[in-house]
Amino acid sequence: MAQDEPRKHPVDEVLPVPRLALYGFQHVLAFYAGAVVVPILVAGAIGLSDEQLVYLINADLFTCGIATIIQAWGFWRIGIRLPIVQGVTFTAVAPMIAIGQGAENGTAALLAIYGGTITAGIATFLAAPFLGRLVRFFPPVVTGTVLTVIGVVLLPNALTDAAGGAEAKTVTKDFGSWKHLLYAGGTLLFILLLHRLRRPFLSSIAVLLGLVGGTLVSYLLGDTTFDQVGRSDWFGVTTPFHYGAPTFQIGAIVAMMLVMLVTVVETVGDAKATGEIVGRRVTDDDITRALRADGLSTFLGGTLNAFPYTCFAQNVGLVRLTGVRSRFVVVAAGVFMMVLGLFPKAAAYVASIPSDVLGGAAVAMFGMVAVVGIQTLAKADLRDERNALVVAISVGVALLPATVPAFGENMPRDVAAILNSGITLGSLTAIILNLVFNVLTRRPPQESGEARTTEAAPAA
Repeated sequence: MAQDEPRKHPVDEVLPVPRLALYGFQHVLAFYAGAVVVPILVAGAIGLSDEQLVYLINADLFTCGIATIIQAWGFWRIGIRLPIVQGVTFTAVAPMIAIGQGAENGTAALLAIYGGTITAGIATFLAAPFLGRLVRFFPPVVTGTVLTVIGVVLLPNALTDAAGGAEAKTVTKDFGSWKHLLYAGGTLLFILLLHRLRRPFLSSIAVLLGLVGGTLVSYLLGDTTFDQVGRSDWFGVTTPFHYGAPTFQIGAIVAMMLVMLVTVVETVGDAKATGEIVGRRVTDDDITRALRADGLSTFLGGTLNAFPYTCFAQNVGLVRLTGVRSRFVVVAAGVFMMVLGLFPKAAAYVASIPSDVLGGAAVAMFGMVAVVGIQTLAKADLRDERNALVVAISVGVALLPATVPAFGENMPRDVAAILNSGITLGSLTAIILNLVFNVLTRRPPQESGEARTTEAAPAA
């Protein structure tokens, strides 16, 4: 009797097409809200038109699909070959907004963002073998501070949208009215109620359902129109450099390079978590291939009018909830994303989401980012004054651009792009202070568990 062939690992198992389609579409639902919120936030902050926003959403979805297939399927030495979905990193939102607000107009802002994104993508791809070794310079005190700063810095943007956004300030002149606050509050309450039901699948798409529900109520009450849908084409293809040749500004490049440094930590964490969930050991070579995929995807993002990419944590949680470990399910999700990116009318519906409804959902999303940061900080011993100073100074510096809007206005444009980004300032401060206080000293910083063990030990 011939010896049986070794059974495939569940990660490499190709499921029947109906199951691939069903499970893949579920990943799209869990991913969709996070994917489209980033272009909506950036477009609103830098003054893009509805037509430009529709194009950005299509380009983002299409590129997300390509990036996900690269990461999950893999080729050559690129892609980790695990069920990991790639999406736009929220870390880039505030830096991109800061870059855009320092530009002459929305198109010039996009070209500067794309120049920084392309450069950061190439650098990440080339440096992938070495970046994994730099993770030791990003202990919990740094990663926790960066995540906390991201959430705290982005929350004012969410609250501004909840009050009506830029249009309510300049056009309708009803910024902060009860109508806007009720739409935002109702959307947020609906999201909370869905989570209160404790249904895993509903919780995973609560933000998406909240955006849909809030927009529907606004439409039925006559406060939202879908005129842009009628003006949009049924079919459209994303073309490279749609807005022209990218510009390469030092400030934008530095900001995007810092974003990619932060995403290295995020990718390493998500990759290792996914490996544990699916029962496959993640090696240093796997991390290198995952980071190469990040770099290539980010380069494609700048080329195809999209943004920097990293692993999406919510989809890692979905793998654990469903127990479906096949990476080809995620490949199917990537195909769905590419198809969705070819239909501008679908993107036009998303672009019609009112600012107040979006603001209500964003409060929950950005608040949760800050909470994750706080949870990460719990792993560091903040009773150690070095760690406490890293957090305190970094958060304080990060709030400077938000609390002093004129800060950096008399600086050169490239310098101002860095100074006007709270996330960039806070992240750089955390990295530098950790190097000064912890890395360049002989005694490493204690984590909270180590500190408790030391205190509990009896005196000699």
